[in-house]
Amino acid sequence: MQHVTRRSFLTGAAAAAGLVLTAGGAAQAVPGIPARVNTVPLTHEEHGVVVVGTGFGGGVTALRLAQAGIRVHMLERGIRWPTGPNANTFPRVDNPDKRFLWHRSNPEVFGRRLAFEPYTGLVEAVVGENMTALCAAGVGGGSLVYQGMSLQPSESVFAANFPGELDWGLLDRVHYPRVAQMLRLAVAPDELVASPNYATSRIFAERARNAGLPVDKIPMPIDWNFALAELRGEMAPAYTDGSGAMGVNNGGKHSVDVTYIAEAEATGLVTVATQHEVTDIERRKDGRWTVHVNHIDTSGTVVENKILTTDALVLSAGTMNTTRLLMKAAAKGLVPDLPEGIGQGWGSNADRIYLWTNLEEEFGLVQGGPVVYGSKNWNDPHAAFTVIQASIPGFHGIDMRSTVMVGFGVSEGRGHFVYDAGRDDAVLRWPHEGDSSVQTGCIDPTVRRIAGERSILTDTNAIVPSTWHPLGGASMGTVCDLEGRVLGQRGLYVLDGALMPGNTAACNPSMTIAAIVERALDDIVARDVGTVFRAA
Repeated sequence: MQHVTRRSFLTGAAAAAGLVLTAGGAAQAVPGIPARVNTVPLTHEEHGVVVVGTGFGGGVTALRLAQAGIRVHMLERGIRWPTGPNANTFPRVDNPDKRFLWHRSNPEVFGRRLAFEPYTGLVEAVVGENMTALCAAGVGGGSLVYQGMSLQPSESVFAANFPGELDWGLLDRVHYPRVAQMLRLAVAPDELVASPNYATSRIFAERARNAGLPVDKIPMPIDWNFALAELRGEMAPAYTDGSGAMGVNNGGKHSVDVTYIAEAEATGLVTVATQHEVTDIERRKDGRWTVHVNHIDTSGTVVENKILTTDALVLSAGTMNTTRLLMKAAAKGLVPDLPEGIGQGWGSNADRIYLWTNLEEEFGLVQGGPVVYGSKNWNDPHAAFTVIQASIPGFHGIDMRSTVMVGFGVSEGRGHFVYDAGRDDAVLRWPHEGDSSVQTGCIDPTVRRIAGERSILTDTNAIVPSTWHPLGGASMGTVCDLEGRVLGQRGLYVLDGALMPGNTAACNPSMTIAAIVERALDDIVARDVGTVFRAA
């Protein structure tokens, strides 16, 4: 149900307009900037359930609620990115364009200034103190731009980093396998790895084994037949030339949009509203929830304001955006009595990206991807880490005699968010040496053992501290229960990376986030459907 009124608002070019829109809906001038009033529709909508975000947490939530007979309305700030053989949907990493960046993102990414026209692109760089978090936008969330490593942690490392009440045995028997089936995980076939394009993968595996390190093929949400078809010349390269790190144009990647969300939409009970960016959340006096939304065009300009009212609100907007919404709501009194732990316990998953250069190695101008091998060093559950090799394409046809290694692991380093009233935003503060114990003590030496003495390693995180795997901020046990229910807030849930305890047990987060949300939805469907959630 909806109805439309009209009012003034802040356009996507906020500073130029000179107005800000408060949570209550009033236009307020920004000092020192001439105001320009634009009138756009204001729409009110009523929904039973609103899910903010369409990544792993949101996708799992929408599908399992729909299968329980619940109608779900999803909000996604980005656009859809449909693929198919020989499509040109995603930008190439060696030739970035406006599709690369979210319109409000910091244009300085990895030390390179990317001056594009504003666009609802794939990645937002959220800059904090000593750390930049890279956050995805688009239907499918982080699954669009992640390499796809789908690692299940070992029991010992999981137990050392997650609450014991989660019941590892149940997750291992039921929820991790359920995610693996949904994502159709598979390792790269030997036929592909033996091809000339995958020389880099073979070099990594050989050097790691020679260094006495464990080596395994990494499960990936990929139909590898697409890569084999590329080798046969049946499709333009997307996997086999390493150009698909920001999305695979040929298809065959089982991202959330073509698995969980596609199946959810097929029930007829799930709708996805794209280009809908949530600015504030608020608890009404009657206990229901208000969601303030900017409906934007692809330049980021606001074309409509929306106020949604819902019985249940699920925040799956990604670690950074979920935490920022909660911090804003607490600071401005929009949601009274939120737990004090909001904004605490943030971690980077100890991410590290190295450029590996060796003038004597034939890495190759063309390097197949996305990921084949990894080294899981998990013997010490309190200092466990993983190193993988990731391909890079030849930039402008130049063989840089280089490839990439990526590390992540267990770390006790934690940051926190602070609300900045002048910006009406929560800003991350990260200790400068937050992950040093595992990074310099474990990951660095291992990467150097693999690379060997004649190699040059460039630690990109030492140049621009960053993470693709932000975690925590609304963690289980302090802000939420194990199923993502925000403590003391009936009908408010956090089901994404913000729920994690700052790391995901020496694995990249996707598999564990999805498994924990699958577990949560089993309990939510059993206990909350019929009370908080009402059938359509």
